[in-house]
Amino acid sequence: MMAQESVISLVKKVGTMLDSMAVKGLDQRYIEAPKKPWQIIARGNVSQTVVSMETHGDIIETGHRYSANPYFKTQPSQYVGLWAGYRGYGFGYTFNVGGDKGSTFTIGATGGAYGVNIRIHRFENSHPNLNLESELISQGDKDEWHEVQLYDPIRVNTFMADAYYMFNGKKFSYAAAYDQSVIQKRSAGSFMAGLMYNYTNIDYADDVNGDLIYLMQDIGRFKLWQGSVGAGYAYNWVPCRGLLVNVMAMPMITLINKVKLYSYRTNVDDLLADPTCWAPNLTDDEWDEWFYGNLEISPKGSESFNSGISIGIDARVSLTYNFGNFFINAFGQFNNIRFRQDDTHGHLNDWFVNSSFGIRL
Repeated sequence: MMAQESVISLVKKVGTMLDSMAVKGLDQRYIEAPKKPWQIIARGNVSQTVVSMETHGDIIETGHRYSANPYFKTQPSQYVGLWAGYRGYGFGYTFNVGGDKGSTFTIGATGGAYGVNIRIHRFENSHPNLNLESELISQGDKDEWHEVQLYDPIRVNTFMADAYYMFNGKKFSYAAAYDQSVIQKRSAGSFMAGLMYNYTNIDYADDVNGDLIYLMQDIGRFKLWQGSVGAGYAYNWVPCRGLLVNVMAMPMITLINKVKLYSYRTNVDDLLADPTCWAPNLTDDEWDEWFYGNLEISPKGSESFNSGISIGIDARVSLTYNFGNFFINAFGQFNNIRFRQDDTHGHLNDWFVNSSFGIRL
């Protein structure tokens, strides 16, 4: 009983502290802290991932000159879920209802002058859109690779964390635009500073994906780390009561830009040299069963490198409408990671758009 009372007392103290922090230092002519502290939000999400690589001058085992520009992109995927928070501190979970198979977990903490967000996205995709440019592939085969069904899906894990500090937290609210824990009553802007960290792991290293690995220059898995710092400006425009439009732009300097590539040997050349591969009496299904049933891969090694300092931009747009204890919101975010080493370079693009309907309790 005493332990239970201690927990209840601690929860009340934390709630009182958060209530105090929500209004401390705010100019109430510009920012209003609602009397009801909880936000329960139903969310919908659309997202997509694109990976592109380009290599020139490689010589592979067969002696062919290999010039390639392969990329794959997942189909836009739809997610639905919930977010719950108290005075801007909360978490959310969404799950897939269309496109790839996966889920997203988010944690958010926003105050008068700062915002911290963590997004963990995990998904599988068996229907990537592929564009392969190589002297080894005929034009007809290139067209077939545009929409391919993989026997073993591509697995993608991403972790993104960002933090912002607003120098005009007295009149400008980041929370009003991105978690609706407060309400922006008048237009205001603020200079800002920020940090961003992104980790991505893409893995399609399986025997039945040996042909894809072969055409991706023997790469079957790669990890990317990116750490950036930046400074920019954000503006909350309130054209009429209840309506808020936020625009944020922050140039970023990437100081950490590390890539680790995992290579695999395949037996594709051996299978292509096998007379069975060109047997005229095999149906398409029989050929697939023979070819993919005999595909094999084995680890060849890994290579890590840092692409050095680069410059990018973090841009967001948010639209919010408050009415009574309810609100609707939509916002989008785009992330770009680039890497380069010698004659190999590439990029990963990841974007999502959130739409939500919420109530304050």
